[in-house]
Amino acid sequence: MLAPRLRQTVGGWSRACGILTARRRRRAHSLGFWLQRRHRRQRPAPGTAAEHARRADESERRQPPQAISADGGAPAPGDDLGRWYNYDPNFDWHTDDAGFAPGATFGQWISALARYHAITGSQPARAKVLRLNRLYAQTIGEEFYDKNRFPAYCYDKLLLGLIDSHQFAGDPDALVLLDRTTRAAVPHLPPKAVDRELAWRPGKDQSYRWDESYTNPENLFLAYRRGAGRRYRDLAVRFLDDATWFDPLSRGENVLATKHAYSYVNSLSSAMQAYLTLGSEKHLRAASNAFAMLSAQSCPTGGWGPDEKLVAPDGAELHASLTSTHNTFETPCGSYAHFKLTRYLLCVTRDARYGDSMERVMYNTVLGAKPMCSDGRAFYYADYNSAGRKVYSNHRFPCCSGTLPQVAMDYGINAYFRDPRAVYVNLYMPSSVRWSQGAVHCSLQLSGEYPFEDTVSLRVAASQPQEFMLFLRIPAWASDARIEINGQLWSGATEPGSFAAVARRWRDGDRIELELPRRMRLESIDRPHPDTVALLCGPLVLFAIGAGSVRPRRAELLATRQVAQRRWETSVASASVTFLPYVAIDQEQYSTFLTLAG
Repeated sequence: MLAPRLRQTVGGWSRACGILTARRRRRAHSLGFWLQRRHRRQRPAPGTAAEHARRADESERRQPPQAISADGGAPAPGDDLGRWYNYDPNFDWHTDDAGFAPGATFGQWISALARYHAITGSQPARAKVLRLNRLYAQTIGEEFYDKNRFPAYCYDKLLLGLIDSHQFAGDPDALVLLDRTTRAAVPHLPPKAVDRELAWRPGKDQSYRWDESYTNPENLFLAYRRGAGRRYRDLAVRFLDDATWFDPLSRGENVLATKHAYSYVNSLSSAMQAYLTLGSEKHLRAASNAFAMLSAQSCPTGGWGPDEKLVAPDGAELHASLTSTHNTFETPCGSYAHFKLTRYLLCVTRDARYGDSMERVMYNTVLGAKPMCSDGRAFYYADYNSAGRKVYSNHRFPCCSGTLPQVAMDYGINAYFRDPRAVYVNLYMPSSVRWSQGAVHCSLQLSGEYPFEDTVSLRVAASQPQEFMLFLRIPAWASDARIEINGQLWSGATEPGSFAAVARRWRDGDRIELELPRRMRLESIDRPHPDTVALLCGPLVLFAIGAGSVRPRRAELLATRQVAQRRWETSVASASVTFLPYVAIDQEQYSTFLTLAG
């Protein structure tokens, strides 16, 4: 059941690059997203958001109840997790893996558990949050930050875990622990945002230059907005990366090339929080412009950043990566950053292209990630090499082992948005949502096999007839979309790349059928290489299985037909070629891109 603490408001009307009046900025807090409880009780199908969330929950429950160690201070209870998570005073980044980022994922797991409680009402999850926070309280101290390569990064994750514990798990001590954490951390943070690869701690080796203080403002602003105090607003402003990042982006200057991919995309959520908290249109322009620049260098899957680097527009790096690397997109971390940015922008602009982008990244990257293992093995990179495979990272408990549970917990809040007069349906995954429209209790139940079929079904439940707007996202690729209400064709506009606005007096049992015709199409990797293409059906990229050397004609690819729910086939030079969506690939070798013949 929805309650005020299960909602987090992040936006409202505006155009992404527009100058807003004070009145319209106030409205920017009206369109919120939900942490709603799921009501489907059957075991979810593999490759769905619900299945991914189930696996993440199982992984969280397998983690030993170990709190963070203070790097030589108070010992942490529980078994050692090992590898990246452990502290090793003799760590050498040239040769060692264990000890790289001690304790870095603890706050992320706490955040995921708190959100899991908010979604499901799970009391064991809440109890675990409280228990782990009490164990963590025994270890808080400056020594952890003094000896840590990444004091800003680790502080940011702990900050998020604690404010989510406060907001979503109702931990009465969370803000007190946050104050203690902040007092321990701040003396060991840089005086301002420091770009990656720049030295700021004298006498330290190169690995100490990989901290990410420029990502901190988002959660600092959130701490301020959730009642932690003015100091968090001031700290957020201190760490805004304006001079080298947000200022040029706000002017439309493309400064993405060579930036560390995940962390700089993640920092764009700090720009959005600066807009929401301070009313800074400059930061809104920076985030909006950066998204457009990022889209221009993204693969058809929505993934970006081969070898964790953003590339120059229309350069050779993206195409060259198809043969030079198997580390194309840092999937859990990258999708986490991508979903946050597009969620913010969608709330502020109500522009459906951000929902399209969410959908593309979800189905073609992170939903196909291999599940976490209890020994810390995690899926790290999506591989778009011409001979690609899904493999686990060689690292144990890396950064992606923290962001994957966070991504899984947030699927639901990417799906539905609302303001006082309307509900927006953004992602068409089997789910349900409940809310109150005045004194009327309403819910939507969404079902269907989309994106493996064309049709999405929704059913309205209402305690009494009620007028409200229902906005349904029509993807940019979906020409000739149709909406039927109770079996009758709806006559309103279903323009591709928009939200169809259905206004009526809804009654209990009303049925909506949305048809999104999926057609085959080709998308090239970039403008300089128009014959290097990926095959898509609706939002799904279709990956050629064991066919890296095949050179099909355009017509042969467009003649591909769906032969089973998750299998497509075509004929190339009289030989059969099989295509699978990313969620259906297991051990098979695949090719994301094919080069057209002639």
